[in-house]
Amino acid sequence: MSADIPVITVDGPGGAGKGELCLRLSKMYGFTILDSGAIYRVLAYAALKHQVSLADEPSLVKLAGELRLSFEPRDSGVAVMLDGEDVSRGIRNEETGGAASKIAALPGVRAALLDRQKACRTAPGLVADGRDMGTVVFPDAPVKIFLDASPEERARRRVKQLESQGKAADYDKILAEIRERDNRDRNRAAAPLKPAPDALLLDSTELSIQEVVDTALAFAAKKLKPLS
Repeated sequence: MSADIPVITVDGPGGAGKGELCLRLSKMYGFTILDSGAIYRVLAYAALKHQVSLADEPSLVKLAGELRLSFEPRDSGVAVMLDGEDVSRGIRNEETGGAASKIAALPGVRAALLDRQKACRTAPGLVADGRDMGTVVFPDAPVKIFLDASPEERARRRVKQLESQGKAADYDKILAEIRERDNRDRNRAAAPLKPAPDALLLDSTELSIQEVVDTALAFAAKKLKPLS
């Protein structure tokens, strides 16, 4: 039964380092990976592409049910596929991220995508990256981590990422967008961003990725069978 399949949930705001932590944990344990944020981003991407209003909940719910979405492991990470097209880069811009945060506040959209996320729980285990993985989607997960970082540090990381891609980056604008998104995610009525009561609270503001991974692994080791 799926309830017997172990799940590691990693929740937290965008830019805290969840993606890299989840990728490393999935490789170490041999678990599959769920990037739930990508699911919302893909829906937002599709809505923007098809000019569906981000306030039109019934149309968004219908679109959510029609998404042909899959995740494909690659050497550089996990590729997000929509209708057979790799949209990994297209869904990572600020416009799509902001749109995803808006539609994620709609109860109908969250309900439409819930079963799709739960279905990702397959053997030998799952690492789930998101905002409500430990509180709503997999509340029985044996390992729950809430990864955070200051808005300022997350904005600096985003600027560094964009500049490494040869793109212009406005720190003040990005910081303002992060704060706006945080406020929306933490205060929405449907599944607000918050740590599960039994989650490890991990602040990555002044930690290296290796320090974050080591802390997470030490916590997971207390809850799961040892790595082979």
